[in-house]
Amino acid sequence: MDEIFGKIGSAQTLSQKIERRIEEAIRQKKLLVGAKLPSERELCEMFAVSRTALREALRRLSARGLIEIKKGSGMYVSELKIKDAIDSLNLYYDLSFDSNLIPQIIEVRRVFEPEIARMAANNRRDKDLDLLLKNISDLEDCDPDNTQMEADIINKFHLNVAKASCNPIVIITMEPIYSLLPRMRNLIYANVDGEKDFTIKAHRTIYEAIRDKDADKAFEAMVGQINRTLEIYTQYLKK
Repeated sequence: MDEIFGKIGSAQTLSQKIERRIEEAIRQKKLLVGAKLPSERELCEMFAVSRTALREALRRLSARGLIEIKKGSGMYVSELKIKDAIDSLNLYYDLSFDSNLIPQIIEVRRVFEPEIARMAANNRRDKDLDLLLKNISDLEDCDPDNTQMEADIINKFHLNVAKASCNPIVIITMEPIYSLLPRMRNLIYANVDGEKDFTIKAHRTIYEAIRDKDADKAFEAMVGQINRTLEIYTQYLKK
């Protein structure tokens, strides 16, 4: 433990140095998931710092999900989950969202989504097909005046295509982007006639390609839908 919790010194903010030292130990797996940290008193002695500086560092580590502080029990190294990474990105994109972000979202989708559809066709499970088919049915039944619900259903369809890829990195990368689709759609698709029918047809084509494990067709179908989004965005800019 001495090489992990050695004396800190007094240069930068002590709490930041403590935070960094513990984080590095977790990253390097010197502290494994579930490991119990020494007590506050022991840590203060090991780091040669005040309890105030230590508590500030522990508070930040806890807020970031790296450690869990259990009252009456102690402090433990947390297990980071995919949801933790996605939630952080969701917050960043939510706070950053404006009209300037839209072309960047479309560009990323043009690069990644066709390949994700190809992966989904190769890797999908029966339960993925059930979810995609339900999304299409929900969109067909959705009240055309409820544009927010329509946007949410469309978001779920694309997220379920990503999940059908069975690649957790795809989900981490794309789910935060998909979370912005309802806001983006409400902004640029307002009063676009026939868009719901086009989307249902596009989703059904993507679904059928994934169902039939036709990777090339899934790729091309997704290209078509993203290109349609780009076309609508171009029209939006001309208004």
